[in-house]
Amino acid sequence: MPIEIVPLHGELSLADQQYALAPADPGTRRIVLATNVAESSVTLPGIRAVIDSGLAREPRFDPNSGFTRLETVNISQASADQRAGRAGRVAEGAAYRLWPQSRRLEASRTAEIMQAELSGLALELAAWGITASSRAGLPWLDPPPAGALAQARELLGALGAMDADGRINTLGRRMLALGATPRLAAAALRAPTGHHALVADLLALMDARSPLRGEQARTDDFRVRVSALHAWRDRRAAGARGHAADSGALAAIEQAAKGWRRRLGVRSAASGVPDSHAVGDLLLHAFPDRIARRDEAHPLRYTLANGRGARLHERTALLGEPWLVALDLRFEARDSLILAAAPLDLRTLERDYPQRFTHARTLRWNDARDAVEAFEERRFGAIVLERRSVPVQAEDALPAMLSAIRSKGLDALPWSEHAQRLRLRMQALRVWMPEAGLPDVSDTALLATLENWLASYLHGKRRLDALGGDELTQALANLFDHEQRRLLDAQAPDSLRVPSGQTRRLDYAPGEPPVLAVKLQELFGLADTPRVGGGRIPVTLHLLSPARRPIQVTQDLKGFWERTYPEVKKELKGRYPKHPWPDDPWTAAPTHRAKPRGS
Repeated sequence: MPIEIVPLHGELSLADQQYALAPADPGTRRIVLATNVAESSVTLPGIRAVIDSGLAREPRFDPNSGFTRLETVNISQASADQRAGRAGRVAEGAAYRLWPQSRRLEASRTAEIMQAELSGLALELAAWGITASSRAGLPWLDPPPAGALAQARELLGALGAMDADGRINTLGRRMLALGATPRLAAAALRAPTGHHALVADLLALMDARSPLRGEQARTDDFRVRVSALHAWRDRRAAGARGHAADSGALAAIEQAAKGWRRRLGVRSAASGVPDSHAVGDLLLHAFPDRIARRDEAHPLRYTLANGRGARLHERTALLGEPWLVALDLRFEARDSLILAAAPLDLRTLERDYPQRFTHARTLRWNDARDAVEAFEERRFGAIVLERRSVPVQAEDALPAMLSAIRSKGLDALPWSEHAQRLRLRMQALRVWMPEAGLPDVSDTALLATLENWLASYLHGKRRLDALGGDELTQALANLFDHEQRRLLDAQAPDSLRVPSGQTRRLDYAPGEPPVLAVKLQELFGLADTPRVGGGRIPVTLHLLSPARRPIQVTQDLKGFWERTYPEVKKELKGRYPKHPWPDDPWTAAPTHRAKPRGS
């Protein structure tokens, strides 16, 4: 039996969709590869079996980026039942589910309000007098996500539908009365006189799938869609046929454009090829947050007014355009891909959005110089138009330096050896004697409290390396009060005085007892291992030869004298004859010197 494989999805032309919904030829087995469109909205004739992947591509709105993106998600039990119901509508059928029995499906799909863009809802709420600061609430079945609602109100402010206090204004009420999404309504109502016929076409095209087919379907230049609609009108009037776009899709778009023309009071349709910037200049009122400026160093990359990055694909038709309005983007973590855009004229932006062009003084941390830099910038939203370097003020530098330390970590500070040793001692004593209630000097604690212990020492400086080692030591030491510093010096000392009368340094490491490296002869007469931390922590002794080479590592000095010293003496006395090797180390005089001449 011949097999026919037929796709079914929303991007197909009307003719192809109708073909997929028609019965197969007699004697032919048809396999329909369908998206979620076949789940409940259409009936496919003669289907006897359904193979269900258990997955769906569903829109998810991300308030952080302002984009809606498609995500692959597990379907709900209700969707699984709907899909199974496609089989056996005219005879017995079967549904094959491609997921393990252990998977538990949600009973129903997530409420749409939880994953949709909410600017239309926010405009309705504002019209009712409910703003972000209102105490009045609504008894929601499913409350809208706070992040998505806040982003929607921010967008309405950018569109000019709300005042600074979040109250709906005259334009906002007109947008609501127009009965379109806020973005499209803003474009319609802010279009200059004489452009309403063209804006009607743009709104109809924005609301529809692209009518382009073949090679043109891959273009990212939205103006091609406008040209296709106008060319279709001209050909239809002349009785000619076109081949670059789907005539059925264009006919549906034309019907939508007629509706827009009626609403906007336009009698005749637009025709011809619009001016190169006309499309972008009209649609920028719908997408002020997606105005994009080209990166001079990377011609395919753009910065959006909302601060995000975007890029054109390698075969773009828009290469070299300095300004774009991005109409459709595919969200990506770094730079979203621009799927459809149109060039705009910067002069139109300056004329229609003068309040969004700002001058600001900004600070930036220069990693290469480890220093604060200051600039005066002219911006449109997050897009930097001009920048010039200016002197750094002392009051500006401090916040930037503290921010840089938090970002880079405490290793960014110019630690002296003394400061590092002090911090290790402070950390050790806090662990050894928790009852003392000593301050926390861990990375986490110090980074969280930079303003309290370090800011005063950075004041007036513009570079981190201007902070002296002594200043950093003092900043740390000031975390302990007088009594705590006395306790530190007594129970986690920087050095110990050994029996020879010399002072030898203690070396600290996180989580380890301190280490005392000392020549064996300097400890004669000392029976017990020195202790710190209130007598709780035995010091690790690195016993050295006269040449300061390690002989023994121990925390049991008494055991060393009793068991190990005789063997050490036997081995090293001949090698170091000028140094004392008494038979009884308990009673011998400790020394850091060799024996006097002639002894």
